[in-house]
Amino acid sequence: MDVLLADDDPVSLHLLRSKLQKWQYNVTVCTDGQEAWKILQSESPPRLAILDWMMPGLDGLQICQNVRANRNTPYIYILLLTSRGETADLVAGMEAGADDYLTKPFNVEELEVRLRAGRRILELQAELMAAQESLRIQATHDTLTGLLNRAAILENLDRELARAQREQSPISVILVDLDNFKTINDTHGHLVGDAVLIEASRRMGSCIRPYDSLGRYGGEEFLIVLPGSDATNALNEAARVKAAMGERPYVFSDFSVTVTCSQGVTTWTSTSQGDIESLLKAADGGMYLAKYSGRNRVEYLEVDRTNQNTQVSTS
Repeated sequence: MDVLLADDDPVSLHLLRSKLQKWQYNVTVCTDGQEAWKILQSESPPRLAILDWMMPGLDGLQICQNVRANRNTPYIYILLLTSRGETADLVAGMEAGADDYLTKPFNVEELEVRLRAGRRILELQAELMAAQESLRIQATHDTLTGLLNRAAILENLDRELARAQREQSPISVILVDLDNFKTINDTHGHLVGDAVLIEASRRMGSCIRPYDSLGRYGGEEFLIVLPGSDATNALNEAARVKAAMGERPYVFSDFSVTVTCSQGVTTWTSTSQGDIESLLKAADGGMYLAKYSGRNRVEYLEVDRTNQNTQVSTS
C-alpha cells in the first residue's frame, strides 16, 4: 500500500522511510505541508498518510482539515505525529480529522501495528464500496446483457429530456425490436436466444456515441437515448444500427442465424410539447409500423405540438 510520509526533520524522515520500506509500503516522502497537501490532492493519492504536526507551509492539523473538507477524493487514513502529549492536543488533532495520534518519541513496533489497523480499515472500506457498487450495478443494469435496465434507461431519458427542455436542444429516441425473436427461441432454444441478445447488445453499443444511452427496454426491445440529436442524426444512427444488426449472421458452433431489427424513431425539439410518455408512444408507434411494413426497416413518427403522432418519413 502507498503511504505518504511528511516530516521536516531529515533524521526522523530517513528512519521512518527505512522502516516503512521494510514493512513493504511504497513510500512517498516530503518535508513541508504544502507539498504534502499537493500530493494528497493528486489523482491517485496515497491512502495512508503519516503527518508531522509541525511543518513549514501547512502544519499537520491544517492538512487534516483540508483533506476532510475535500469530499472528491477516496478516504485517506491519517496518522498524526507530534511531540505534544497533552490531552487537549490529542483532542485537537482528532477533531481536525486525524484518525490516529502518536506522540514522539514513539516505539516503531507501535507505529507498525497502528498502520496495520489503518490498513485494515481502508481494506474494509474498499470491500464495502465494492459491494455498494455491485448492488448499484445490479439495481440499474440488465443481468444478461449488461445494458441499463428498463428503470435506469427511463430515468436517463427523463433526465436528458429535462435538460433538453432547459437548453432548448433536440433529443431523439430509438426503439429497437429484434425481428422474429420468438422463432429463434422456439427453434434453437433459450440459450441461443440469450446469446443473440448479448451479441445484439454489443453491436448496438458499437454504433452509438459515448454520451448516448442504450438500455434493455423489455424482452427483445431496446431503447436508445440520443441527447442533442435531431431527426436527421437519429435516422442516420438508426441506419447504422440496422446495418450492424443484419449485415453479418450470428454464428454458433454448427449453425448461424440472421437477425434483423425494426426501429421506431422520434425527436423532441423546442417546438414540441411532448413528455416522456408521448416520446415513447411515438417511438413505439414507429417500431410497430416498421414491423407491419415488412420488418428490417426504420420508421420515423413525429411528436407534434398537440402531442399527436404524425408519420413524416420512412426509411
